[in-house]
Amino acid sequence: MKKAKKSYSWHNLSSKKIAKILKTDLIQGLSEKEIEIRQEKEGKNKLPEEKPLLRVKIFLNQFKSPLIYILVFAGIITLILGEWTDTIVIFAAVFLNTIVGYLQENKASNALRELKKVLRVKTKVLREGKQKEIFQEELVSGDIVILKAGDKVPADGRVFESLNLKINEAPLTGEWLAADKKAKIFPEKTPLADRDNMVYMGTTVEDGEGRVVITGIGIRTEIGKIASLIRETKEEKTPYQKKLSHFSKIIGAIIALFSIFIFIEGMITGGAFIEMFTTAIAIAVAAIPEGLPVAMTVILALGMQRILKRKGLVRKLASAETLGSTSVIATDKTLTLTEGKMKVEKVLAEDKKLTLKIAVLANEAFVENPQDPQPDWKIRGRPTDRALLLAGEKEGLNKSELEKKFPKIHEIPFNPQNKFIATVHQTKKEKILFVSGAPERIIELSSKIQKRGKRKLINKNILSKMNEDLEDLTSQGLRVIGVGYKKTKNKNFENEINNLTFVGFIGLKDPLRKEVKKAIDICKKAGMKPIIVTGDHILTAKAVAKELGLEIKKENIIEGKDLADISDKELEKKLDKINVFARVEPEHKMRIISAWQAKNQVVAMTGDGINDAPALKKADIGVALGSGTGVAKEVSDLILLNDSFSIIVAAIEEGRAILDNIRKVITYLLSDSFTEVILVGVSIVLRLPLPVIAAQILWVNIIEDGPLGLCLAFEPKEKDLMKQKPQDHNISLFTREMKVLIFIIGLITDLFLLGLFFWLLKYSGYEIPHIQSIIFAGLTIDSIFYVFSCKSLRRNIWQMNLLSNKFLIFAWIFGVVMLILALYLPSLQTLLKTVPLNLFDWQLVLGVGLIDIVLIEATKYYFIVRHQTNI
Repeated sequence: MKKAKKSYSWHNLSSKKIAKILKTDLIQGLSEKEIEIRQEKEGKNKLPEEKPLLRVKIFLNQFKSPLIYILVFAGIITLILGEWTDTIVIFAAVFLNTIVGYLQENKASNALRELKKVLRVKTKVLREGKQKEIFQEELVSGDIVILKAGDKVPADGRVFESLNLKINEAPLTGEWLAADKKAKIFPEKTPLADRDNMVYMGTTVEDGEGRVVITGIGIRTEIGKIASLIRETKEEKTPYQKKLSHFSKIIGAIIALFSIFIFIEGMITGGAFIEMFTTAIAIAVAAIPEGLPVAMTVILALGMQRILKRKGLVRKLASAETLGSTSVIATDKTLTLTEGKMKVEKVLAEDKKLTLKIAVLANEAFVENPQDPQPDWKIRGRPTDRALLLAGEKEGLNKSELEKKFPKIHEIPFNPQNKFIATVHQTKKEKILFVSGAPERIIELSSKIQKRGKRKLINKNILSKMNEDLEDLTSQGLRVIGVGYKKTKNKNFENEINNLTFVGFIGLKDPLRKEVKKAIDICKKAGMKPIIVTGDHILTAKAVAKELGLEIKKENIIEGKDLADISDKELEKKLDKINVFARVEPEHKMRIISAWQAKNQVVAMTGDGINDAPALKKADIGVALGSGTGVAKEVSDLILLNDSFSIIVAAIEEGRAILDNIRKVITYLLSDSFTEVILVGVSIVLRLPLPVIAAQILWVNIIEDGPLGLCLAFEPKEKDLMKQKPQDHNISLFTREMKVLIFIIGLITDLFLLGLFFWLLKYSGYEIPHIQSIIFAGLTIDSIFYVFSCKSLRRNIWQMNLLSNKFLIFAWIFGVVMLILALYLPSLQTLLKTVPLNLFDWQLVLGVGLIDIVLIEATKYYFIVRHQTNI
């Protein structure tokens, strides 16, 4: 049995110890013979790849709906019985639903498989004492890699030489500022984001250079572990898919019971087997709302398009509705809540202009195109330097102009050991040394402070006040730099960085997006809980939360290291109070999502890095940033095309509108199906002629109700959507109010139509086809009247704009015209067995329709008042 490979805390070991463990030479590298042995043993430096979703699979996925199963089953039965018209109509509905779903998902399914793109690059290695360039999949553990600015880090490794090496690890840690890499040893329990002697596959070298010894390749890298997590993470069914499955089972069970009941009843009363079986199937076909799957798919597709107009790309149809059920939004800080750009927030100094002047001159950033207007400038350099340059420009301190006035004669570049940058400038009388850097370091190098235009010696009280000011700025989540200067005549400038005159502090921050605070307020009013889940420092996260108006007491904030020390049960108990999770790692995000899901909450999770991918897949709604990695986009449900948090809120509003419209369509189509089943069923039980024949039922379902139900999909969203609380995870698509409305609508309609049917049979003297034509017209008039009641389930008909949906108006006109044609066009009279109605017949039909709508609206009014009383 093969022994498991021992795991080492590489960041906690010396480079010599690591070289010994990996059997490598830090100066010469590995031999070619050893490379071959290791490649054979370890395999290639590659991550496992998933095949992109084929178009055929996207097409077949459209059939994975219980409602479609019911329709297909009914279609097969009608085909066996030779009912060609019914068969064609049913399978046409299935085909239309499939095509609409396929076209929308295929359009949104940009597979974005970028993991392999991350890998197919070349890297410089040291082998047998010689530098050579190889494809990074050829790397092995123990290889010595040479990194320079612009390089992609090819595998995980331990730094043993660093010359101002800065690496952007945002794809892995979420921290967008580059990390300064050092060769020193770090404590064993140092979090991943703070292991500054390690480099990780897929990250980018921003500045400097260094040498690393490779400690992990392929699946054994940090990205490899995340790739494994993605494969192991089960993709949860969306709440919509669960609700639809449950709803379809109910519909299927009801249809089966009715059909069996009618078949048995018919057999008991002496009916022929074939005739009763055919009638039972006809009832089943009548009960199935053929237009429902198509209408639901169209609603989802339209919702996806509306979300896209608001800069959100939904990748799966079912996810569009799930957005409407979201109750918790777990968002990262950088780019989603903030702009992702450093800006000067505060200058704490007596002489603000001098402070900024030093920050502009002691600065490595530069403008590539200074001849262009300032908004079009391309500023190169570190984020902090760029921000200082722009802050100075706003105060009239242009770097080029200042350097003409005070020519730069020497520069000491920034490095992690010194933690400052210094420039020397020539004035008419003397040379001045300007220094900018880490505030603690500038304080340490200063002996005087600029006070009221004079230099004053720093004593204990002044030092204490300086440290208090610094602590105050850092507690606000600001990135702080200090500046100072010194006049000198010495030419050995490196030895002159001491006895500086301290001038002041500059606080920088990544500012909030303008629209975010309003979006967070809308979330709260809509009953959702926004939480910040970030890899950033706790003070930074706390400052952002405070600015957003979130509670930031001790119980409202937790760090990743503390999260690791508590059990899942303890986390669930504390969860409701926690608003900020700081310094979190991928496994922490998974725990946070699982904990909320265990409380039956629908969780939307934002992310942009490779490290976010498992959590995005685990969440009910994975939200990737448009500027994020391809891996994050690939596993997400929603992509924010301009990165803003406000798009999530807009998408949730559209999701609620989708759910609203789905319920309107269900109520409309099922109430008609319920009416038809009861109407036919009661007639069979009472041994009366059928009030309507099968062809007339299908005409109502497909020609009359179908377009009207479909056009309810285009119903504009209601204004109070974001004032409603999120619906419970377990609430069915089929709400109590809907059940009662469908029952009441069906019952009221059946009472009137059955009453009319009995009266016509007994007193009218009409032939059966004439009576059936009147009931057929009554059924149709009723459905084209109460479609307006279904425009809103929360408002009465007199509170709505009945003309707001132009598609519905056209469908209504179409329905009226088709009814008239069905009754008066000879070819349709032959197909549907109808006869023309006289004026008296129309008075009966319209009267029944009007009374019906009044009673339906009275039922709605009762529920509306009751709901308002319970709020």
